[in-house]
This record gives sequence, structure tokens and C-alpha cells, in this order.
Amino acid sequence: MNKVELVGRMVKDPELKCIEDTDRKVCNFTIAVNRNFVNSNGEREADYIPIVVWGRTAENLCNYIKKGKLISVIGRLQIKRYEAKDGTKRYISEVVAEEVSFLESVKEKAE
Repeated sequence: MNKVELVGRMVKDPELKCIEDTDRKVCNFTIAVNRNFVNSNGEREADYIPIVVWGRTAENLCNYIKKGKLISVIGRLQIKRYEAKDGTKRYISEVVAEEVSFLESVKEKAE
């Protein structure tokens, strides 16, 4: 089973993109997820997780959420492999969101 559940804050305002030659909409964004422990300096660290969301969920996210807002993401981990210009193999890990929940009230549409 490939299931990921995350709660974190938006790192920057999301941007909606439309795939050429189709009406499919996509939004790529990153959330900062705090770790459950503090480091040796007594500071809490965070992991920055790239997320991709499609369709109506992508539209809603871009219309109502902005940087700093707390959200919940449920989806699956996807790892893409590609070859860089120098010939080395590279990997990209991202979460493909199936559900996104707004955990803070949205009083007005994001501008």
C-alpha cells in the first residue's frame, strides 16, 4: 500500500497551471512539515515536501489557500527517474495528493 498523510504549512502561494492542449489543471506546491523532535540546539526542524494536485482540488487550493496556511494532504508517494544533461541518473520524490483539507478557516478568497 502506498499512502502518505501529512500536515504542514504552505511554503509559498500556490500557482495554478493548465496543461497545454487539454483542460487539465495542476498545482505544484511545497509544505513544511515539522519533525516530532528537536535538534541538538533545541530547535524544531522541518522537512519540505513537494506536492502535486490535479483538477478541481488544484483550483480550490489556488483560490483559497496562501503562504503560511496549515493544510492536510493525503495521497501517494511518487518517485520519478530521469537522466540529467551530464548523463547521471536523478530522482524526484513528490506526493500526488488525492485529498487536501484546509485546517485553518478561510475567511476570504486568497488574492
